Amino acid sequence: MPELPEVETTRRGITPHVEGRQLTDVIVRQFQLRWPVPSDLANKLAHQKLQRIDRRGKYLLFRFKYGYLLIHLGMSGSLRIVNPEITPVMPHDHVDFFFGRHCVMRYHDPRRFGAILWQDGKDNIEKHPLLSHLGPEPLTENFTADYLFQQSRKRTKDVKSFIMDNTVVVGVGNIYANEALFRAGIRPTKAAGRLTKKNCAVLVDEIRRILQHAINQGGTTLRDFVNGDGKPGYFKQQLNVYGRGGEACKQCGELLQQIRQGQRTTVYCPKCQF
Repeated sequence: MPELPEVETTRRGITPHVEGRQLTDVIVRQFQLRWPVPSDLANKLAHQKLQRIDRRGKYLLFRFKYGYLLIHLGMSGSLRIVNPEITPVMPHDHVDFFFGRHCVMRYHDPRRFGAILWQDGKDNIEKHPLLSHLGPEPLTENFTADYLFQQSRKRTKDVKSFIMDNTVVVGVGNIYANEALFRAGIRPTKAAGRLTKKNCAVLVDEIRRILQHAINQGGTTLRDFVNGDGKPGYFKQQLNVYGRGGEACKQCGELLQQIRQGQRTTVYCPKCQF
């Protein structure tokens, strides 16, 4: 699943090609995504100039004069910039956004768990029902050790589920939760309420560090992810624990343990994490 670094990589990849340009046409081949694509999307967007592209959590926010286009990549979605005259439409290429004859932003989603929605008007997009409940962005000054410590008080849920809760902090998906907890030396099964202030300080630093590093490397290639130029991410080769259950810990040599938490795979080192 594309996580925050993959979505941010996509935003950075497509921005130079489409920001500030007029959208000339929209072709929708498949309306049935996670939620139905608006039937009048082409009319809503006709001849509007794309002012900017922002990101909130895993949502891409395309600001136009008369509203916002919200895109979520779901489990297997991607956005690529293609020249439609030389790049044929493939299966699962569900929506084309034309920014001129030779520039198309193409939405590809085999599993169709993504979303393409439209929000009319100039209202604060942060009030949208899909965004209003979200916690702070992990790479901003709002995500601090004090904040995380206060949020963790009296929490009985495990720390991995806690930091993956989008109401606590956005964008810490399964891959990066595994990796951040390893680097912080915190066992993923530990109750969030048992985190100390020092634990929180280290964990905040590691979450920021690993997400920023993954963005710099172009995201993590697992299954379907490619960035805005159709190229894979390169962070997978640097993973310390995720996907390595039963292998030796790179830090101490102990065999890594693999368990299930909240229907997701967790891998940790029983010696380095406590």
